[in-house]
Amino acid sequence: MSDQNNCFYCTKDEKLTDIMIKICELEASILYLFKEQTYRGRCVIAYKEHKSEIFHLTDEERNLFMKDVARVAAAIDKGFSPNKINYGAYADKMTHLHYHIVPKYENGPSWGGTFEMMPQEKVLLSAEEYQQLINQIKENL
Repeated sequence: MSDQNNCFYCTKDEKLTDIMIKICELEASILYLFKEQTYRGRCVIAYKEHKSEIFHLTDEERNLFMKDVARVAAAIDKGFSPNKINYGAYADKMTHLHYHIVPKYENGPSWGGTFEMMPQEKVLLSAEEYQQLINQIKENL
């Protein structure tokens, strides 16, 4: 079975929907709200096609993808006013090109260090609270 057949960004099954909510499609990517919200406004942006490395993209594809990444980071900055945004591109086991866009807040969790991928004490929200975050991000895209 190929990586693409095992990839929840490609199959869009419950493995994906259990941890993320689709916000919208952008030029080269799909934007998701990460359900675990220790870092308020945390999103994941995944390239639309199954690619495992940024260097597998053409110059044009890479530029469009990075434009999407910057656009999302700017929307999160405008919507949530974090002190810093961290970017994570860890894909040892999930070989689909994606970035975690993680707002960090001074005196908040992991300030001054690497954000936790899946914190032990998870911050999960109600459906209404997730929708409020999604609306806030969309308004600023």
